Formats: sequence, structure tokens, C-alpha cells
Amino acid sequence: MIFGVNDAKKWVQKINEKMQKNKQQLTKLDQAIGDGDHGINMARGFNEAQNIVEKKEYSSVADVFKDVAMTVMSKVSGAAGPLYGSAFLRLSLSLKGKDQVSYADFAKGLEAALAGMKQRGKAEAGEKTLVDVWERVVEHLKKTDYPESEQLTAVAKSAMEKTKETMATKGRAAYFKEKSIGHIDPGAMSSYYLFAALSEVWKEA
Repeated sequence: MIFGVNDAKKWVQKINEKMQKNKQQLTKLDQAIGDGDHGINMARGFNEAQNIVEKKEYSSVADVFKDVAMTVMSKVSGAAGPLYGSAFLRLSLSLKGKDQVSYADFAKGLEAALAGMKQRGKAEAGEKTLVDVWERVVEHLKKTDYPESEQLTAVAKSAMEKTKETMATKGRAAYFKEKSIGHIDPGAMSSYYLFAALSEVWKEA
């Protein structure tokens, strides 16, 4: 698999479509254990990201993701902006200088993105955050040699659903302690949509 500029643009477009479609669902989840604005923030941020990248000509995938990072950081408020922004910035830096991005390159880029989010959020897997989904996905990709879109979606969905059983120990949700159990983490769900969008791009590639 070779991931090019058009694929990167398509990924941003598909992420935005899913954020717009599921904005209310994400907001409802966040109202239960957060500030209640995750869906609105993610929809606003990725709508702006799509508007920016679709109007520009790019010579590299890294440059697309750099613009996404900067846009998300500035347009998505709360913890999600810095976390997703760090992820796309690390992904961009990992792919810098590559004319063609292979599946192995992309997997390493997502691993770098995960490391960036962990560092920024000082979070680890198992704490009921978006890291739970990213870590499972990265582990899965490192074990495979080629993108299997349906498996990617299934892994991300399973990791997202598992956050329902976990007590939050990080972020706003941590204030709810035991009451956070029984609710899917909003960031985990938005991450699931992000990887579901990536799965669709790979399937069409």
C-alpha cells in the first residue's frame, strides 16, 4: 500500500464527515462524564481542517498532516485539541521527507503519534482516554504487513467499547470516579471514528 497526498486529504474529509454525523452522540457522551462539548469541538475543528486541506496543493503527506495539526490545535478547545494536534504533528514529523508513504511508514507514524499524545496528556492505556484506542490500533498495525480495513475498524471499536468498563483516572472524567463506569469515553469514540475513516480510505486505495 502506498499512501499519498490524495489519500491524506480523503482521510481528513472522511474524519470530518463522521464528526459532523456523530456530533450529537459525542456531545451526549461528554455531557455524562465531561464538559459536554467534545462533539461540537471535534466537528468544528475537522470541518476547518477539511476546508484548509482541500483548497491547497501539497507535495507531501507530511505537509497535509502538519496543517491538520495546526488547525486542530487552534480550533478544538479543551484537552482534545492539544492531544489530537500532537498526534497529527508527530505523524507529520515521522513522515517528513518521504515522497511515498508505505504501510510500514504509516504504522510507525501512528506509533509516533501515540507517543506524542501520551507525552502531552501524561496518560497511559487503561485510564479511560483516547489513548486506549490508539494503543490497541498501533499494536495491531505493528503485527500486520498490510492494511486489513475491516480488522482495523474492529480493533478500534473493541478498544472504544472497553472504556465503558473502566473507571476514569485522567481528565475531567476522573472527577466522576466510579460514576464514570458504564460510559464510553468520548475521546475514545472520536478516535474510533478517526480510525474507521482511515479504514475506509485503505479499503478504497
